[in-house]
This record gives sequence, C-alpha cells and structure tokens, in this order.
Amino acid sequence: MAKLGDVTIHVEKESYRDQVEATEYAVERGEPFTDHIEAKPEELSLSAVLIGEDYSSQVEKLREYMRKGALLRYVGRSTASNVVILDIGRDYSADIGNGVALSISVRKIRIATSPWVKAPPKQKPTRKPTSRSGKKKPAPKKARATTARYHVAKKGDTYWALGRKYGTSVQQLRTWNKYPDRRIPIGAKLRVK
Repeated sequence: MAKLGDVTIHVEKESYRDQVEATEYAVERGEPFTDHIEAKPEELSLSAVLIGEDYSSQVEKLREYMRKGALLRYVGRSTASNVVILDIGRDYSADIGNGVALSISVRKIRIATSPWVKAPPKQKPTRKPTSRSGKKKPAPKKARATTARYHVAKKGDTYWALGRKYGTSVQQLRTWNKYPDRRIPIGAKLRVK
C-alpha cells in the first residue's frame, strides 16, 4: 500500500527514472561533441490498483490533482516530496471487479522562490484635528476688473440721450453719476457703462 497525496493506492511496481540532457553539436566527421550536461528532474512511474466501492471518486481526486498541478507527497517503497502528476492511465479488466488498474507518472519539481516581496499597502497617515491656528487667512476676493466706460459731458448732453447712445438705463446713469438731470456740467466725466 502507498499514498499519493491523501489517496491510498495498492502499488504493484515503482520505476524511478533519473535522466540528464546532453547537448550535441554535429561535426563533419566523427562523433558529435557535447559541451553541456543538464540534470533532468526525477520521474517515478507507478503501476497501481484502486479497489473499493469509492474507487471512481478516488480516481477523480487524482485527476483533479493532476489538472491543478497540486504539489503532493508520495509515500510507498520510496518517498518523494513536491511531486506533480504528469499522466494517469486507467485499465479496466475482468480481473478487477470493483476497481481499476492505474499507471501513474509523477515528476519531482522544485519551486523557484524570489527575494521580491510585495510591499504592504500604504496606510494613510493619522492626522490631528484641523484648527485655524497657524493657517493663512483666506485672501479677500478680488474685485472684478471693471469695464466701465466714461463720457466727457458736452453742451446739451442729457441722461436720456446718453442712455440711448450707450445702451444704459436712465436710472443706472443717475445712480453712477452725482449730477441732477438738468444740471450736468460741461467737461464732467460721466460713467455711461
């Protein structure tokens, strides 16, 4: 009996495979030459049997591990940590009435770690309650730039005539200028807009 993750299987045969990758470069004559050897990860082939009324749910659990790429631990005649299931083969036969024969390949993997660490989220600095002390007083609102127009009074000018000429009401002309209607002095500067 052996365990792959949390699934118990009856292992008939374990086959370990250690491999290396050797680069080859062709030459005009003779053997190709190699300048690099790279170790391949260990692989384990299992011939196993799942027996029992719940064997189909156990097979489904193994398939789910394979699809998700779950890191598992295998404990049997040998032990291996950080293995992933590469493939699962199923054989149904008359010899096994309430179960299935499995051929499972697993590979030992190494997870790369990075020195990079995600920074914690920035926290807003705590603020004291605001007070008016030490703060600059708000500047007074600036007066709008005036576009006032002026007229120098001539002989015969009246508020009514100036109002028609500049488009301003007689009442507004009286408000802006201090002179009475019939006594506008000649040469006086009158606001008309």
